[in-house]
Amino acid sequence: MIASNDWLWELDGWIVLAGILCAISASLVGNFLVLRKTSMLGDAISHAVLPGLAAAFLITGSRHSLPMFIGAALVGIFTAAMTQWIRDSGKVDEGASMGVVFTSLFALGLVMIVRAADTVDLDPGCVLYGAIELTPLDTIPVGSLEVPRVIITMGLVTIVNLAFVIAFFKELRLTSFDTFYADTVGFASRRVHYLLMTLVAITAVASFESVGNILVVAMFIVPPAAARLLTDRLSVMILISAVLGTVSAVIGHWSAVALPRLLGYSSTSTAGMIAVISGVVLTLAIAFSPKQGLLPRYVRGLRLELSILRDDVLAFLFRLQERTPQAFASHDHVSASLRANSLLVRFILTRERHRGNLVYGESGYRLSSTGNQSAVNLVRAHRLWEQYLVDQTGMDSNRIHEHAERFEHIANKQIRDDLERETQYPKSDPHGSPIPKESE
Repeated sequence: MIASNDWLWELDGWIVLAGILCAISASLVGNFLVLRKTSMLGDAISHAVLPGLAAAFLITGSRHSLPMFIGAALVGIFTAAMTQWIRDSGKVDEGASMGVVFTSLFALGLVMIVRAADTVDLDPGCVLYGAIELTPLDTIPVGSLEVPRVIITMGLVTIVNLAFVIAFFKELRLTSFDTFYADTVGFASRRVHYLLMTLVAITAVASFESVGNILVVAMFIVPPAAARLLTDRLSVMILISAVLGTVSAVIGHWSAVALPRLLGYSSTSTAGMIAVISGVVLTLAIAFSPKQGLLPRYVRGLRLELSILRDDVLAFLFRLQERTPQAFASHDHVSASLRANSLLVRFILTRERHRGNLVYGESGYRLSSTGNQSAVNLVRAHRLWEQYLVDQTGMDSNRIHEHAERFEHIANKQIRDDLERETQYPKSDPHGSPIPKESE
């Protein structure tokens, strides 16, 4: 890791750019892996390329990048093809077929590595974390500028992936959501699948040397998964995943440089830190996604619970005052009668009092004229539902209260009028309680 306390664009800029290109190229195809529920195929390929690397060395006797890349890419494509073949012919799920292929190829690669063990050095750290920090050291002259070889490689892969997604967007979208329908209307879903898997293999292999196994697998899965939580539109999902991958790369490298010093260490792995930041981004998406996030879902659930409890409180006070016109109900009385949370009931009573729906006296609460209008329609809906359940379904009158209590909260004026017409304008419910007239 960079030891200087200053951000050096000649070094850090290339490192960040390499991380960004890896994130974007992987997330472009990773979106479709997530949608197809084959997210771990990138991980399978990154393990299965080992025999390709070993075969390239055994054949050429060299660790030059080009034969290594070709060997790994061919095995990566073979992994994707074999996974699909085993899935189709063996009638097994995607996960099982991936497990069979990549474990077998990984074992074969280990055997081949042992065959060449005297002349091959295998660095587990490089395999896991890559060598993204060394990106600026391996350069290729481009005009008057020395450009890191990784930047050129990943730039080409990113362009190819982007062109593929743009050119085959309609096909990718259709085959990702409904393969059977795609085949029915004439789309070659299998051909699109193999093209996608080929690009996944090439992207994994191209990223493998510079960023390592951990980061490339994370970029295939995490930014697209986070983007999926933030939108339902595929085009927007692809854009968001690229942005999230870019943010993860920038913040990840900065964190790898700055955070260890705060904890008294010299440095940490940039690739590992980018993967960590992408995990943090996914965690935030899980927590705060507007539609599927845990916190918004909890808030929506709480609002629904409070809405239902508010209806129950008003209906309870209406029935109480129906029996005893001058009655008041204390907070404890309402909580016990409704078997509801005491704090939530207190909140509802206080809020409805401030809204003018309740009046507070020395012995408790009662409905105001405004609150009575709301309560009338709730009780009317409840009793009409009870009559409807008895008339139309033949339910026993002793078993209809709980059902009607659930339905009353979704009965607007149109539904109440329909219920009244279907039950032939009853004056009372099956228990003999009067059905109040509609409140305007």
